[in-house]
Amino acid sequence: MTEQQLPSWADPSVHPADLDAQGVSRRGLLRRAGLFGAAFALGSAATPAFAASGKQGFGGDDPRLAYLVGDHHVHSVYSHDAKYTFSQLAQAAARYGLDWMVFNEHSNFGHAYYGAKMEHAEIVKARAANPRQLIFQGLEWYIPAAEHCTVFAAPGPHETDLLTQFELAYDGKLLSYTEGSAGAADTARNEAHAVKAIKWLAEQRRSGYVDDVLVLANHPLRLGIDSPHEMRGWRDAAPEIMIGMEGAPGAQGAALPGWRGATSVRGEYENKPSAQSWSGYPTDAYLTYGGFDWATATVGGLWDSMLAEGSLFSITTNSDNHRTVFDTWKNGDWPAGQNFDNTGRLPDPVNTDTPQPGSDFWPGEFSRTHVGVTRYGYRAVMAGMRAGRVWVDHGHLLDGLDVRVKRDCDAGRGVTLGGRLRVRKGERITLYVTVTSASRANPQEILPELAHVDVIRGAVRGPVSDRDGWKAPDTKVVQTKDVSGRKGTYTLRIPLTAGDESFYVRLRGSDGKRHGTGYLGASVDPHGPIPHEPGNGDPWADTWFYSNPVFVDVAGA
Repeated sequence: MTEQQLPSWADPSVHPADLDAQGVSRRGLLRRAGLFGAAFALGSAATPAFAASGKQGFGGDDPRLAYLVGDHHVHSVYSHDAKYTFSQLAQAAARYGLDWMVFNEHSNFGHAYYGAKMEHAEIVKARAANPRQLIFQGLEWYIPAAEHCTVFAAPGPHETDLLTQFELAYDGKLLSYTEGSAGAADTARNEAHAVKAIKWLAEQRRSGYVDDVLVLANHPLRLGIDSPHEMRGWRDAAPEIMIGMEGAPGAQGAALPGWRGATSVRGEYENKPSAQSWSGYPTDAYLTYGGFDWATATVGGLWDSMLAEGSLFSITTNSDNHRTVFDTWKNGDWPAGQNFDNTGRLPDPVNTDTPQPGSDFWPGEFSRTHVGVTRYGYRAVMAGMRAGRVWVDHGHLLDGLDVRVKRDCDAGRGVTLGGRLRVRKGERITLYVTVTSASRANPQEILPELAHVDVIRGAVRGPVSDRDGWKAPDTKVVQTKDVSGRKGTYTLRIPLTAGDESFYVRLRGSDGKRHGTGYLGASVDPHGPIPHEPGNGDPWADTWFYSNPVFVDVAGA
């Protein structure tokens, strides 16, 4: 098989109407339809949770997928520090081709007592007007002793009650459970309360109070207060609920040249270590690398150290929209006697016709999280995220990505992102990477071009003894494919061999415009993302994609 040919595991049972012009997915149709018109034949019924590949046999055969694009971190007038109305954000998401998004408003008493219910009424109205409008209600949780998480639930009679109960009982800011510095009297209590909170959410799902609920850590290294042992603790409390973290933060427009200032950094990662920060992070951890969080961007770093335990921990990207770059709207004025605490909602914004301060892009304008689903619907998106069928990109770098790992002796489709392939020691296996290049200009009027695809491989060694360890010394870039100039849909065929121990592979690639030696050295990552000069970080000129891993379990390892 040549690289240009589609792999042999293409599913003949899929009707041609479910494929785009290249025969890969419905992504093109979804992008054109957007949030307000993605009516396609996958159906709207809920999909069951994806079953993990068991130990009962070798190989694997994951289903054919369509990828839905979304954003799990969006703020509206129901957050005390944001600006836009619900409808402004929903219209922007439709314009930029999103299929789903989460309104995760900041916790505070005004939100808990008033805003959450008012926002829910708007969301319910929008859902009724167009059932294809996949809008989740969520909450940005101030984690006790740490930073923030997105918490969101499947639509149902208790989705708002769940979030409000959670906010009042477990939010670190509302409880004043913010202390997290080493040795402080309240730190252990606060960290334990965060674990208790995630277990409580898991119980609400098990009891059927809500159909589903998920949690993702937001901008984990922005302040350096999410320690490795805390992140492991959240994951281990309920891995079916606490599924991952933002691989790249929002606020990607913060360092546009000449915009915010000479010290601005993409993601607003402009902090230094504080007394609350975990002391084991180097000062370089507080920067973004190619727009991505240090925990994700460092090959052999914190994300890889968690994957090397053999447990899935997903990454996402998002807008974290509060105030859009170059936008001309400002916050409206409060009527006499009103404030956020007694209303739960900001006044509607007012157009000034003059650009206002901001760091963010509209939902879907720059950052996109792609989730593989077997049908269209809310629970299908959540099931795809839980299963790890996720890849992310900036600047609309790709139109599509499909990843499969399969044994050479098998005829099936193989295992895709987030999955597990069981093999025998010494077996020959192949990684298939099917890329669909960008077919039209992005919102910046640039036609993105992918320059390379990096294959990153790491050994799986099981649970760590040091819960604060952040290195995976056996993870590195093992192969780079130059794809400059390639257009349309093509498949890279990359041979792999199962050695003595289980491992995982994940992918990364970029437009090739900015790269250098990775944080842990050239022998680990010879051309990874690098920090930009403060105040000079044009995000459109430094775009990357990342994928979740595929695990390969070697029998007897």
